[in-house]
Amino acid sequence: MTFRQRPLGSSAVAMTELAFGAAAIGNLYTPVDDAQAEQAVEAAWQEGIRSFDTAPHYGLGLSERRLGEALRGRPRSEYTVSTKVGRILEPAPAATGDDLANGFAVPATHRRRWDFTADGVRRSIEESLNRLDLDRIDIAYLHDPDDHAEQALTEAYPALHRLREEGVLGAIGIGMNQAEVPARFVRETDLDVVLLAGCYSLLTQRGLAELLPQAAERGVGVVIGGVFNSGLLADPKPGATFDYAAAPPEVLNRALELKAVCERHGVPLRAAALRFPFGHPAVASVLVGTRSAAEVHDCAEMLRHPVPAALWAELKERGLLPPEVPTPEESCR
Repeated sequence: MTFRQRPLGSSAVAMTELAFGAAAIGNLYTPVDDAQAEQAVEAAWQEGIRSFDTAPHYGLGLSERRLGEALRGRPRSEYTVSTKVGRILEPAPAATGDDLANGFAVPATHRRRWDFTADGVRRSIEESLNRLDLDRIDIAYLHDPDDHAEQALTEAYPALHRLREEGVLGAIGIGMNQAEVPARFVRETDLDVVLLAGCYSLLTQRGLAELLPQAAERGVGVVIGGVFNSGLLADPKPGATFDYAAAPPEVLNRALELKAVCERHGVPLRAAALRFPFGHPAVASVLVGTRSAAEVHDCAEMLRHPVPAALWAELKERGLLPPEVPTPEESCR
């Protein structure tokens, strides 16, 4: 059963409600072998996932190469691929060791160089097309321009706009772990989509203050990443991580309270975490990083799991969700 597809802004690009995040098959934190990576993508296809996200940053290009290989031979019109610009990969022939300082268990064969110039954007897209073995990219995101917002706005964004007009790209967006800079881009540019990571979940709704309402008003699609907040909402327990660090006790306790309410309604916490973002009308998809076929099948099962309206109501009654936060059954009224 294929997941429902939702359009991104006024573009011709649509995404399945569940998207495959390919950072993990770029050896995020720990190695994944070629066969395991291919099996994860195959499982996504079997589950009806047709949207795949990668970036040059992920494993120094390994994620793009593996994703391209795994998708080769599949009907190109049936899936969407997103990648990112802002980091150029340059060979480092004298380098030794690994790339774990940047989070990836791969040899340090290249170094990353921030580049949000127009030439850098074109070079990045050309190199991504080669690694992916594709002739077009469906979505290109400006990747983490936290310290480069002005250059991304005045140089990188216009370059992506031209590539979209040329048909090299189907849609353009911005992907960040914060909501403020993307909100500015929604106001000042003609974006199709925002990839918002770690800012809209059962535990934190920072994206609701400004970004999500603006996106809904301007018809910009939003893809939500980090719905498990670095794993805490997948399995809350002592030692779990929250936003890439050890979860503070008060945050862990809140996650355990969320889990208890979910269990009373017969719903796994993972299922509620995956379904929650769709309460907001701007949200088109949730993006989950998976490194194995088993993880893919679990995410698909969890997103398909029914979540009763009474669960959201109890979360609000107990103060675990603010009363103004839209929940999925409300978005259908």
